[in-house]
Amino acid sequence: MQSYSDTLFCLFQKVVPQHKLSRLIGKVAEAKTPWLKNMLINQAIRTYKIDLSIAEHDQAEQYSTFNEFFTRSLKPGARPVCSQADAVVSPADGVLSQFGHINNDQFIQAKGQSYSTSSLLGKDDTLAAEFSGGSFATIYLSPSDYHRVHMPWDGKLIETRYIPGKLFSVNQATANGIPKLFARNERLICLFETNRGKMAVILVGAMLVAGIETRWQHHYSPSTHAIVKFSSQEISFERAEELGRFKFGSTVVLLFNESLAFDKRLAKGNKVLMGEGLTLA
Repeated sequence: MQSYSDTLFCLFQKVVPQHKLSRLIGKVAEAKTPWLKNMLINQAIRTYKIDLSIAEHDQAEQYSTFNEFFTRSLKPGARPVCSQADAVVSPADGVLSQFGHINNDQFIQAKGQSYSTSSLLGKDDTLAAEFSGGSFATIYLSPSDYHRVHMPWDGKLIETRYIPGKLFSVNQATANGIPKLFARNERLICLFETNRGKMAVILVGAMLVAGIETRWQHHYSPSTHAIVKFSSQEISFERAEELGRFKFGSTVVLLFNESLAFDKRLAKGNKVLMGEGLTLA
């Protein structure tokens, strides 16, 4: 049962002007005024206990904006990639909140709650049917995490779909209290062809997320064209190669039309790191 404070938090999110607040925070996060951005960065380091020793730049002064700090790159070797070449790897640092198999177009959001592949994919029943019987994994990024998203498996980009929506927070309290959360928030669906079939890497926006970026497009917003085809272009990425980034914490949902054998050592709520194996080789 949801706590009283969690219930109030969900109600607050329903009435607050989500997009206006997020845009305002986004402008502050892009400020280059030295004292302001240094104050914000140092406060974030203290509040979220962020380890900058593994970052390419380990001092607040080395970042021109808060967003540059938040989407920081890491030192080479900071995230070793699983040595098992046939293993699907985690695309990001975060909590593995849910994973498993897609049954009859349904998969799990939180305990006692499920939602459909079709709703997540923008009510596209035809595309959703391609993932029927496949597998999924949901990874939640907290503010303390590394915020770049990488490829879980080798693939060729064939299509992106930007779907405008709400900007509810994506922490566990909201996942428990807001039905079909990930299918209600704005999201970027990246579809890939792989030697394991079709794969979707879905970047879910959230409260205060100042933007979603990819290697092929700088910024996605409600004005972005909804569906872009890349089938005729040779845009391919290798496993663990950088794909995009969040300008604040959010969630990545993975869909595979293959039934994957997840590593038996994994459990819901596990902390995972980018490059860590999710499946058995």
